[in-house]
Amino acid sequence: MSNSAPRKVIYDTDPGVDDAMALYYALAHPGIDIVGITTTFGNVTVEQAATNALYLSALAGRAVPVTRGAARPWVKPGEAPPAHIHGDDGLGNLPQRAPHALVLDPRPSAQFIVDMARAHPGEITLVAVGPLGNLAAALLLEPQLPQWVQEVIVMGGTVLEPGNVSPVAEANVWNDPHAADIVFNAGWQITMVGLDVTHRLILPVSLFARIAAHHQHSATDTLLHAVNFYAGFYSDLYPHVAAIHGCFGHDVLAFIYLTNPELFGLEHGRVRVIADGLAQGQTVLRRKTIPYPQPGWDPQTPATAVCMQLDHTGAADVFTRTMLGD
Repeated sequence: MSNSAPRKVIYDTDPGVDDAMALYYALAHPGIDIVGITTTFGNVTVEQAATNALYLSALAGRAVPVTRGAARPWVKPGEAPPAHIHGDDGLGNLPQRAPHALVLDPRPSAQFIVDMARAHPGEITLVAVGPLGNLAAALLLEPQLPQWVQEVIVMGGTVLEPGNVSPVAEANVWNDPHAADIVFNAGWQITMVGLDVTHRLILPVSLFARIAAHHQHSATDTLLHAVNFYAGFYSDLYPHVAAIHGCFGHDVLAFIYLTNPELFGLEHGRVRVIADGLAQGQTVLRRKTIPYPQPGWDPQTPATAVCMQLDHTGAADVFTRTMLGD
């Protein structure tokens, strides 16, 4: 990222261990200005997500506005949060939490997004790493929103990499596929950072231990605890992850794309989301320009930039240098 003014970012999130990892990367990076955190259901309930966002911000000493948003999918039945992945509290079952004085902004998350985009037209980037109900609701409130937002970066979906909730679906999109299809086809500048690249970045627990030892701070101690729990799940599931006792850097890659897009290889095309049936949540990328007779693939719709390749060594280095910085 250049030495220009930091990018104003609204972070739409369901923290979640990798969400916490991404938040602390964003707060540490000089090129990012987190102007708000909007929360949604997903890794935890929306109530727990808001609680975690406030707590993580307080630990970091940053009074970022936090709002509560979507509590359930637009259409499909909700799913139980994956406590076996993130812990019952979303942060690896913290043994205790320090008291703090931060409170929620009273606005719903969708309203906060619209208000901030109106106040800063052309300056706000939305980085969304959970189910996309807040963004879809914001579009319903203000159809002109795509013209006011600078960029949208979504951690979700997959094209060629097998899914993590079905053979074809990634969890964030699967949790609210109807909202995701609205968001991918709203006409704004949008990039999908999905499993095709996030499964290429494996971060070892030893790195987070190094970060915690370097900073000796309650925020990095909390992150280390959460990541250790999270890595236990992935190490049980994937032998190559177990070999370094680590975890995938899902959500943080959305921010690394923002700060270092040169590390990614992209394909461009219309993305549609399968809303129902056995392939529910599948993100389908139009990769050819032939005139399909099946409706819904018209080329006039603005394309999504889809991350398909990653310099994983470079991404790990960017993350490490940022987290070990001042």
